[in-house]
Amino acid sequence: MRRGLRTRWGALVRSVTVLVAAAVIEEGGRFLLTKRLEGAHLAGQWEFPGGKVEPDEDPRDAVVRECLEECEIEIEVGEILEVVFHRFEHKSVLLLFYRCTRIAGEVAHLGVADHAWVRAEELADYDLPPADAPVIARLLA
Repeated sequence: MRRGLRTRWGALVRSVTVLVAAAVIEEGGRFLLTKRLEGAHLAGQWEFPGGKVEPDEDPRDAVVRECLEECEIEIEVGEILEVVFHRFEHKSVLLLFYRCTRIAGEVAHLGVADHAWVRAEELADYDLPPADAPVIARLLA
């Protein structure tokens, strides 16, 4: 059986699953959030920094690369904190959330609109994507 989404005309469209790696960076009881740029998917929403894993790229290398490219920070990647599958209307994402430590650099806005350091209990005050809910629940536990 072919899997995918049906358009309003009944045509079958294969859905794509995108692999995403995200850094959950905690410093002094606060977590780093970045705000997505206008014009991007989920524009204006806050998220844990990271991004798409390139073909044949190790997800740990991807999260290091994304943090450097978007925020100009160097990180050390630790253990996986959470794995989340989320289906949007036209694509699906498999998100790997890693515990990470910033080892160098100050947060810059190279590929993000803004950033904030937020306590776990304040995360609900930020507009985060629904796929981040399991991570937030874990951080609050």
